[in-house]
Amino acid sequence: MVTVAWIVVLLASGAALAMHRVSGLAWAGAALAAFVFVSLGGGAAWLVWLLAVLALAAVALNLTPLRRALASDRLFDAFKNALPQVSATEQEALEAGTVWWDGELFGGRPDWKRLLATPKPQLSEEEKAFLEGPVEELCARVDEWRVTHEWFDLPPPVWQYIKDKGFLGMIIPKEYGGLGFSALAHSEVIAKLSSRSGTAAVTVMVPNSLGPAELLLNYGTEAQKAYYLPRLARGEEIPCFALTGPEAGSDASAIPDFGIVGRGEHEGREVLGIRLTWEKRYITLGPVATLLGLAFRLYDPERLLGDKEDLGITLALVPTGHPGVHIGPRHLPLNAAFQNGPTWGKDVFIPLDWVIGGRHRVGQGWRMLMECLAAGRSISLPASATGSAKLAARVSGAYARVRVQFKMPIGRFEGVEEALARIAGHTYVMDAARRMTAGAVDLGQRPSVVSAICKYHLTERGRQVINDAMDVHGGKGICLGPRNLLGRPYQQTPIGITVEGANILTRSMIIFGQGAIRCHPYVLKEIAATREADPEQARAAFDQALWSHIGFFLSNAVRSFVLGLTDGRGAEAPGAPALARYYQKLTRYSAALAFAADLAMLTLGGSLKRRERISARLGDVLSQLYLGSAVLKRYEDEGRPAEDLPLVRWGLEDSLHRIEDAFAGLIQNFPGRFTARLLRAIILPLGRRRTPPDDRLGHEVVERLLAPGAVRDRLTAGIYLPKAPQEPLAQLERALEAAIRAEPVEAKLRAAAKRKALAARGWEDEARLGLDQGIITPEEFEVLAQARALRREVIKVDDFPPDFGMARKAEPAAQAVGARKMA
Repeated sequence: MVTVAWIVVLLASGAALAMHRVSGLAWAGAALAAFVFVSLGGGAAWLVWLLAVLALAAVALNLTPLRRALASDRLFDAFKNALPQVSATEQEALEAGTVWWDGELFGGRPDWKRLLATPKPQLSEEEKAFLEGPVEELCARVDEWRVTHEWFDLPPPVWQYIKDKGFLGMIIPKEYGGLGFSALAHSEVIAKLSSRSGTAAVTVMVPNSLGPAELLLNYGTEAQKAYYLPRLARGEEIPCFALTGPEAGSDASAIPDFGIVGRGEHEGREVLGIRLTWEKRYITLGPVATLLGLAFRLYDPERLLGDKEDLGITLALVPTGHPGVHIGPRHLPLNAAFQNGPTWGKDVFIPLDWVIGGRHRVGQGWRMLMECLAAGRSISLPASATGSAKLAARVSGAYARVRVQFKMPIGRFEGVEEALARIAGHTYVMDAARRMTAGAVDLGQRPSVVSAICKYHLTERGRQVINDAMDVHGGKGICLGPRNLLGRPYQQTPIGITVEGANILTRSMIIFGQGAIRCHPYVLKEIAATREADPEQARAAFDQALWSHIGFFLSNAVRSFVLGLTDGRGAEAPGAPALARYYQKLTRYSAALAFAADLAMLTLGGSLKRRERISARLGDVLSQLYLGSAVLKRYEDEGRPAEDLPLVRWGLEDSLHRIEDAFAGLIQNFPGRFTARLLRAIILPLGRRRTPPDDRLGHEVVERLLAPGAVRDRLTAGIYLPKAPQEPLAQLERALEAAIRAEPVEAKLRAAAKRKALAARGWEDEARLGLDQGIITPEEFEVLAQARALRREVIKVDDFPPDFGMARKAEPAAQAVGARKMA
């Protein structure tokens, strides 16, 4: 019994040390202490001998020369040979950007106090005034139906307004004539525009995202900045950036567009330059651009710039009026009217100083793009997806209260309620992640992994929201026309899914592929050690990183198992007491992610790069940990409004369920059944425990969406709410208020009908009889009449003449006939 007691004490003590990640010296001291106490305390001889061996091993591992001689130096060569081949573009992508809260989550022991201490993202007074003034006015000036159906472009006065008010220069500093707005302001502008017009949002988004302005700000020469940035800020230049081509989408290393260094004539004199050949497509603003940003691979066969021939991917700015540049044709992305099209050129000569950053930046193009993308991808697409989701949430909640079937608002049906709960819950999570990430960018972060998480998950959740909203609206949603608020957002949702890293690629390769190396506290150090030129420094650096990594791995194994047994109890929970268990559960899964990621890298090695489904599931866990963190941070930032708790809990329950789903899929499909069983034993020692948000919680969420109030306003804050009475959204808002006022009156009439006190055909007869019989008052009759008139107006769909669209179809048909005759 004494030995059993000692074993229990030793295991508990070891678990406590592992949970707190004590140093190697502390482990050695603890092992020696355990040996002394057990040997003096009557422990079994075998246990004393085992502790003696462990104590000696612990001491030896703290003696660096001995440790290196016995283990580290031997492992160094094996590790170096086992590293997967990484292309230059992959390496630059891995090194781009910064690590932020994602590093804490990947570390297995997130410091929640650090996150909660991060300043709440705030707009300046100037930024608020811009949102309430020019942005509001721009929304009022755009008629998205006519833009997308009749004009297929923004009208010239709207284009001019965008230029005059500085929309194209939001990220350009004031010293160059721009607005100098924060990332949060940029995000808020795009979100608001997206709730009104996808065309306007994309038109404003692109010049302020990955493109010439951002590249010039970060890498341009002083002369390039001084010339182009003021012109871009004033709208004198319309920029676009051309990266994607027919043969090179996500695989930039295969880019076929090329430039040859040589001499040529420019403005009447011979200069050193580049002869460019390119073919690009899907280039937003390309058809109207005056300044073309171009990515290409640069070659120097005559060695005019140095001793290398293949100089790598390079970026240049080319005026579209330059001889040989072709722009103008348009693509039509799912009936979206923003300008988008191909560009091409063959043997177009440009001077070398048109390279962004000049000669010094030749060959650095991919790194420049990845670093800018790390910030830009955090803002534009997450903002546009969130703006559309907020619109869908506000519209769907109101419509579900106004629309009546079987004498009951459709929002009261459990099937519809299920969809509405998802709409509201996803929208809350999306906005939380959008704001927290924009705030991080404003604090100087360029979070490459977080930007990929936001791009993927916010556009995917946006797709779920718009699909659910269309289901709620039924026939109202599928009939296009001026009254339809959801049709165009629904059509154009796949565009955001596709651009700036297709979502399939982002999930399966980028989130965990980058995160496993960038966010891990030791892997990048181990890799860097293998590339160190000095052999002694390389082995010394590897030794430090390796043994820190081993301690990290073992600590996370213990933390994951122990927290799995307690379901997170015992972990830190510094936020609102009502949400303490969610902090603890997220900490539990953070430790599990750290352990699972290390085990996957250890057992699969370089093949993990090709096992995209394994990588995707680990990325899903990291992503849901980040989204859950954003929900907790939002609740704190907004002052812990108790009435928002159902939305907060829905978002957290959803994220936790998705985390466990991802772990279950990982375990089920992990190569090697022993490793899979080990994962299950450590990560899910008591089996699966998480379920999706339950019906009762969903009901609480929907109740807040179906009626005007502070929760609904916070959920949809920042979207455009038109005031003109003829606007469909303004009509819907009035109809919602009228429907709520009329519900008690309708209840009186239904009760009377049940008592057979009313026998009428149609609501007008019923209401009139109710009035005549004194069941309702004249005032109540007016309330009912107004509500039903507004309801009738809201549920109407657009219709068109029989020859609708035929005149426009005839023109292309006639042109095609003419072309055949000429041929």
